[in-house]
Amino acid sequence: MTDLVFVYGTLTDDAQVAALLDSYRFVGDAVCVGFKRVDGRYPTLVPGESVTGRLLETDEIDRLDRYEGVDRGLYHRVSVSLTSSLTSSLASSSASLSATTAEVYLAAPTAIGLGSLDEYWPGEGSFLDRVDRQLPATHIERVS
Repeated sequence: MTDLVFVYGTLTDDAQVAALLDSYRFVGDAVCVGFKRVDGRYPTLVPGESVTGRLLETDEIDRLDRYEGVDRGLYHRVSVSLTSSLTSSLASSSASLSATTAEVYLAAPTAIGLGSLDEYWPGEGSFLDRVDRQLPATHIERVS
C-alpha cells in the first residue's frame, strides 16, 4: 500500500530519503496549516500558523516508522486531512494516488529536549490527547 507523508525536516532532502528508502517519490511542495515547526534535538510540529514541507509517496511506511523512532516513543505518526483541491490535484497527476490524508510525524517536546508539554501544547491530558484535539483544525494544502 502506498502512503503519502508530509515531511518538514531532514526528510525534505532527496539525498537523505534516497539513503533511507528504496521506493519513494516526492509529489510536490505543501503547507500544513495549524502547525508550526520548532527545533529541539530534532524538529517537530506544534500548534501554530503553518509549516512548509514536501509530500512524499512511499510504500515503505514501516521503514519510516523505524527511522522516526515510533517504536521507542520518540515520534508518533498521525493522519492529517488534505484539502479537496490538493486531493484532486494528486489524483489527476497519479492514477495510483488517491489519498485524502497524509501521515505526519510529531514528537512530544519533552522527547526532543524542548521543555514541558504545556509550553507547546495547550490543554489537558497526554501528548496524544492534545494532538487529537488539534487535528480537526489542521489540514495540508498545496503551495500556491
